Amino acid sequence: MLVVTDVQNGFVREQSAHIVSIIVALVQDWQRSGGDILFTRYINYPDSPFERFFGWRRMQSPPETEVVPELKPFLSYGTVIDKTIYSPFTDKGAKLVEERGWTDLYFCGIATESRVLKGAVDAFERNLTPWLIADASASHAGEEAHAAGLLVARRFIDPGQVITRAQIPPTLTIGRYK
Repeated sequence: MLVVTDVQNGFVREQSAHIVSIIVALVQDWQRSGGDILFTRYINYPDSPFERFFGWRRMQSPPETEVVPELKPFLSYGTVIDKTIYSPFTDKGAKLVEERGWTDLYFCGIATESRVLKGAVDAFERNLTPWLIADASASHAGEEAHAAGLLVARRFIDPGQVITRAQIPPTLTIGRYK
């Protein structure tokens, strides 16, 4: 299963905008190969930990919380989960993974050092097989945060679980990446 993490208007900035077209191509190929796709959408709320601890009040309503326009045509193909935490393993997300029997989860999206990483680590801790697609992830905080996320992922889930698009098994995607 491909997990497209929080590619939303409010997280796409100069530092992360380049990843949108890469994820669109990955989603297109994943869809053509018949693979399952889970899109996550983070929604902040009043008095959330983000608001209380960081003073961060963004991502509480549209248009910030909407998935970017380039991915909207694909939402009906996959499943969309709204979440108020970093991880896709909300009650609904965990139940969906169990019901569908997904064992290998391929993570991409925004932000490598927090939301993407947390999903991959949570999959690992649930005895699932996480794959973090490094060149299909980015950070709205910039390249340094992205690199830090990849470093921590390699320590948390194993260096071999952090891959590039070219390392995705060909049975999962039709197109090949360089």
